[in-house]
Amino acid sequence: MAIIITDECINCGACEPECPNTAIYEGADDWRYKDGTGLDGSVVLPNGKQVDADEAQEPVSDEIYYIVPDKCTECKGFHEEPQCAAVCPVDCCVPDDDHVETEEELLGKQRFMHPED
Repeated sequence: MAIIITDECINCGACEPECPNTAIYEGADDWRYKDGTGLDGSVVLPNGKQVDADEAQEPVSDEIYYIVPDKCTECKGFHEEPQCAAVCPVDCCVPDDDHVETEEELLGKQRFMHPED
């Protein structure tokens, strides 16, 4: 499953540079599928959704840092544990029950976003 940042977030920003998928953004910032990944142009995501990787997407949150579920792999394929949760001083990076994925799905998503690795 993806990780979510709860409203206990103090906007310290410690999590953002730790994400190997560039799935974490500051509140109100637009995001792109291509940010920090090997994705470019028109792509079909593992979940079947077709997107333009270069197109700016609406922020998930306007107030606190947020994690894009389509880009979060819980750091599978990179680290033993989610790095955002490991560095969060207020423990607000927690599993997102609305985006449950198996380890196999998370690893598949990681390979899809980083085919050159």
